[in-house]
Amino acid sequence: MPLCTSDFPALRRNGMIYADKTDLIHALAAGRSWIYLARPRCFGKSLLVSAFQSLFSEGLEHFSGLAIEKLWTDRQYNVVRLDFSRLRLFENSVQFDRNFQSVLISAFAPLGFEFRNVPERIAFFEHFRSWLMMLPPDSLVLLIDGCDAPLAAHLDDGRVLEVVRRHLNDFYAALRSAEHCLRFFFMTGVASFMNAGIFPALSGITDITRDPKYSSLLGLTEEELAFYFDDHLTRAEKELRINRDELLQRLRTCYGGYSFESEARRRVFCPRPVLNFLNAPEEGFLNYWFESGGKPKVLLNFLKKHNAGDPFFFNKTHQIRFSELTSARDLQTIGIEALLTQTGYLTIRSHLSDGRIKLGWPNKEVELSMAALYSDELLGGEILDPPGIPMLSELIEFGTLDDIARRFNDGFQFVDSRKFPIATEAACRASIELFLKGAAQMPDVESRTAPGQNGIEVRAGHRYWIFEFKFAAEPQEIQKLLERGKEEMLSRPYGEDSVKRELRRAVLVFNAETRRFEKWLEVDAGGD
Repeated sequence: MPLCTSDFPALRRNGMIYADKTDLIHALAAGRSWIYLARPRCFGKSLLVSAFQSLFSEGLEHFSGLAIEKLWTDRQYNVVRLDFSRLRLFENSVQFDRNFQSVLISAFAPLGFEFRNVPERIAFFEHFRSWLMMLPPDSLVLLIDGCDAPLAAHLDDGRVLEVVRRHLNDFYAALRSAEHCLRFFFMTGVASFMNAGIFPALSGITDITRDPKYSSLLGLTEEELAFYFDDHLTRAEKELRINRDELLQRLRTCYGGYSFESEARRRVFCPRPVLNFLNAPEEGFLNYWFESGGKPKVLLNFLKKHNAGDPFFFNKTHQIRFSELTSARDLQTIGIEALLTQTGYLTIRSHLSDGRIKLGWPNKEVELSMAALYSDELLGGEILDPPGIPMLSELIEFGTLDDIARRFNDGFQFVDSRKFPIATEAACRASIELFLKGAAQMPDVESRTAPGQNGIEVRAGHRYWIFEFKFAAEPQEIQKLLERGKEEMLSRPYGEDSVKRELRRAVLVFNAETRRFEKWLEVDAGGD
């Protein structure tokens, strides 16, 4: 299993599994190109950069048996690989400038670049440009991994962003003025900042982020998963005592769902959580998103400044024009949905009319991770499930309606009424959904969206709960709303789950004055 391996030669030397993408690698590397590719973290960008490095510097030495072996005929080149994640941390612009120069000097020194004994009046990038101009034509391959790392680390600070942008653009301008020496130039990042109009020197770079031809260049398709990991899938079936169809469906739900093209025809799995699961399937379908560095503190600060820090943003339906994902925008004015999609927190769910796309959480892993963040924001940092008492998910599976309603009310008492007023039925329902998803481990929760249905379905163990919520603006409405909810509940048919599981139906009425559920009742099959 290629766990935690982003070095292509090491992966091949040690006989690790590699899903062969080298036909696509050849399609990119065969031409003299400047290319940018954005993908969310954990998608194997560093491994791809390492593969390019190996191909250009060592030829086919590590590509035996792969598709590119019959395609590649080019010679070897000098290769410089830069990792801009090393530039994330700095205290001020002087330190960033010093760190950046140090990274470049170390990387280009083996090719003869020096910045010693240079007159002070000659700026670093002017000297660097002059040195590049002396290199032979098509003699250098330049690969940059994590090119947006110093930007992403300071999204919430416009002043720092400008300092970083200016220094990076000076570097790219030097490259542009000496582009004759570059045989191939490839950059990876998390977000499509190259299209944000912040680096004029990179105008004209080919961005393949949304190109359907390369939609599966990173990530695993279901066909690749079944072909390359068949033995591991068989082991997982035995460990979990489920068949292949059930296993693949759970993997899709938990770790798949990503689409990077406007038509959303092809979807891929995020590799790292799939590899983690297959390495230890006996542990079940765990949430690896936060464990692998997914808690986006800087991103959340940015969202708050742009009115998307409201927890109820989590439940919002997201539709935007596809062009918003690629249009030139300043980082401080880029659309929230576009930024979340570029960084992998939202993905393209479907293509709508007039160039619009529908966005959604790609899978349960990301959805529950974000729900936990938004739930924490809603609860003001308080814990809905303190140690020593049954968790909310346990109450859903084994407790009574009284237990569940009281735990919901415990949550409402932590919600700041000034920051997050629960003034509508929708806000009440959204709060409960965040309580459930933020507290439970991978619950199967669905909001009912059919006309007239305003509840939440929760499947836990042998139970299938239907919660119907009513909102009482005035106390005298509470009893009437409780009866109405009961009548509506009894009038509706329920599906296959009501046969497979123990159906439990409940109506809860929220009192706007007391900010809590004031009354609730369980509706049994006989209507009593």
